[in-house]
Amino acid sequence: MFSNGLIAFRNKCWLLFWVLFLILAPVGCGSGTTGNNSTAPTWQYAAVGDSLAAGALAQQGYVPRYATYVNTDTGSNVTTLNLGVPWWHSGDLLNALQNDPIVRNQVSGAEIVTWDIGGNDLANAHDSFVQKTCGGVDNQDCLRTAVTTFQTNWDAIIVELLKLRVPSQTILRTVDIYNPYVAADTTSGIFTTIEPYLDQVNSHIQTTAQTNGIPVAAVHLAFNGPAGTVDPIAAALIASDNFHPNDAGHKVIADQLRMLLYKPLH
Repeated sequence: MFSNGLIAFRNKCWLLFWVLFLILAPVGCGSGTTGNNSTAPTWQYAAVGDSLAAGALAQQGYVPRYATYVNTDTGSNVTTLNLGVPWWHSGDLLNALQNDPIVRNQVSGAEIVTWDIGGNDLANAHDSFVQKTCGGVDNQDCLRTAVTTFQTNWDAIIVELLKLRVPSQTILRTVDIYNPYVAADTTSGIFTTIEPYLDQVNSHIQTTAQTNGIPVAAVHLAFNGPAGTVDPIAAALIASDNFHPNDAGHKVIADQLRMLLYKPLH
């Protein structure tokens, strides 16, 4: 079980990242163009999500890596606007897609859209469970609530995205959620209690995306293996905060997105 000291350490890492992020870059405003072929088409790429999209604690996140892959594999020039915001939960992304004109305009004008969300929803519930403040006779109420809330928000996120972009005209991609806590939860004996909640979330992501014709990058499989028991920290995919991917981890995410190819545009 995580100690309060370990949770406090992770929270301090989050705070340090947030301060540096505000100093070095405007939140959600990372942009750039990949490729310079004057005869090739230019595709707008809008990336939305949380700190994974923002590239927290990595020199290069999965978003610019994926943009490079698209350029390399298709020959197109890719203009990227990274709208990832650290600390966002599923409700924050839904609110932005419904109400933020900048986000809506960028997504509606993009030939490529990727999104990731949900890691913070589950991480907060995980921390509450570890601290025995989750609620219920089994200390699992907050985990059940996190799953239900995420599923509701996720479904609404897909509705909003499909209002803004049509899958048959867009490289529309998402990812499922990895587990950074495998080693700690296995040691403390709570892995078999926690993992089923993540499995519920990932199953919902896969099922709803497939129903709507949206390919899903298998990040959980790549980070945690087919049984979900591989420790991504030991596999050197996680940064020093023991939560976010490092550069190697972001490359794995980008690689998984690349494996989905580029239909319907290429």
